[in-house]
Amino acid sequence: MHPLQRLINIKKVAGKTAAQGRPHTADIGTLLLNQRNLCKESKMKLHALIIAVFLSTPSFAAEVSIEMLNKDASGNRMVYSQEVATVEVGDTVTWLPASKGHNVEMISSPNKMKFKSKNSKEAKITFDTPGIYYYWCTPHKGMGMIGLVVVGNDLSNIDDIASAKAIGKSKKKLKTLLASLK
Repeated sequence: MHPLQRLINIKKVAGKTAAQGRPHTADIGTLLLNQRNLCKESKMKLHALIIAVFLSTPSFAAEVSIEMLNKDASGNRMVYSQEVATVEVGDTVTWLPASKGHNVEMISSPNKMKFKSKNSKEAKITFDTPGIYYYWCTPHKGMGMIGLVVVGNDLSNIDDIASAKAIGKSKKKLKTLLASLK
């Protein structure tokens, strides 16, 4: 049944219709206005509900853990468990000291981040700027203990990373890691 007809029937029951069962012209106008107001009110409530849901929804940022290792399962020495981590803006990377004597020092990044953790301590960074972040373990950088975090699949600063400082085995490893991104 059409909503207008339903409202007319309600008016009939309330005794507000003419003798023939048809509403007066003034009643039809009132019914239409009431229906429009109900529709607007429903839409406003729906919009308010949608806004409330978005404002109250917790963030869906991811957490990535990278271990600092003396030796990985393949026998590679002085490595991070994940040499290239890909995350989204707002995600957090945590470096865990699975072996003693390691840290994280940011060498190059799109926002010129200055960060150096203490040896054998957990380090945590939330990435808010897209791009490539290049870091190393300060005591083992010459042994090739480096890593990259790619934020938002943004490779726009790849040339800056390629020309950043690298020592010993880190030089070759940096080239290899960057080539894997292309």
